[in-house]
Amino acid sequence: MFRRIKKQIVQALSSSNKSIYELMGSQDASISEFFYVLKEMKDEGMISIEKGIVSLLHDHTNKYVGRQYEGKCRVCDGTGYSIHGYESILEEFKDIIKNRPNCIEEYDQGAMSVEDVVRRVAFIHERGDLLDANILVMGDDDLFSIAASLTELPKEVFVLDVDDRIISFLKNVANERGLPIKAMKYDVRDPIPYELKNKFDVFITDPVETLPGIGLFLSRAVSTLKGVGSSGYFGLTTHEATRKKWYEIQKILHDMGFVITDIRRRFSIYPQEGKLFFDFSKIIEDIVPLDSEWYSSSFLRIEAIKEPKPIYDGRVDIGNELYEDEESSIPDIRL
Repeated sequence: MFRRIKKQIVQALSSSNKSIYELMGSQDASISEFFYVLKEMKDEGMISIEKGIVSLLHDHTNKYVGRQYEGKCRVCDGTGYSIHGYESILEEFKDIIKNRPNCIEEYDQGAMSVEDVVRRVAFIHERGDLLDANILVMGDDDLFSIAASLTELPKEVFVLDVDDRIISFLKNVANERGLPIKAMKYDVRDPIPYELKNKFDVFITDPVETLPGIGLFLSRAVSTLKGVGSSGYFGLTTHEATRKKWYEIQKILHDMGFVITDIRRRFSIYPQEGKLFFDFSKIIEDIVPLDSEWYSSSFLRIEAIKEPKPIYDGRVDIGNELYEDEESSIPDIRL
């Protein structure tokens, strides 16, 4: 089942030893699957692990590794989108968010790099979903609403977020800079306010990745769309979502009336200072300090091919299962 993941790990190690973090960023199994495979490879004598550094044992090199190729574009870091032409927006965006609210664990927050926020803006613009659009942002840890508004292309960017600090920050920026941003405090467990239903052309969100959570986030966002032809964007990792979970998410999207039009792999990177990272001390002793921007997400675009039908409508009472499941937890193993 994990043969491909083993090959990805061996390929990464064939050029040099790697830290645990570097290896996690070079493969696409979930965190729990990754450590399971790593333990299996160690037990089989394929690799050694010393103080968080993984080495490929030479006896297994030729069996798995052929000629090495680097196919990823170095200009766009493999995303397919550069930020050429958006340099002034990037610099203004950086200046505006210098005093942004810090991410907190209570809301499972994490901010991607500012360059990748602008890269998202470029992608959405290229797909025809930014110009003259009414945009709904469901949760704005990344302050995407500011970057999008700086282009002067959207009609309105409306943010729903549970964090009072983010709401206050966005309102202040909108007033000071004259940006078309509106913000309202909102808990995803509550129904969408009536006045926001069927109002927007586009939504963007980075949902929690439990199945109840992502179903809830997408349902709320979908209920704000105008109808057929409307689109949505959301981030999804493989770190906290296995292929089986991706399959279930596809079924949710199908049931709601959407088709996936684009998947941009490893499109958004979460730097060390912007993401509340896992504590791997339960798995490996003396792990090296965080030395690689390993946590990334794919960016998906979906489009309504029939009248959107959210799977959740009324109030949903949900506790810790909104944020946590076995795929987002650290596996109970020791390397």
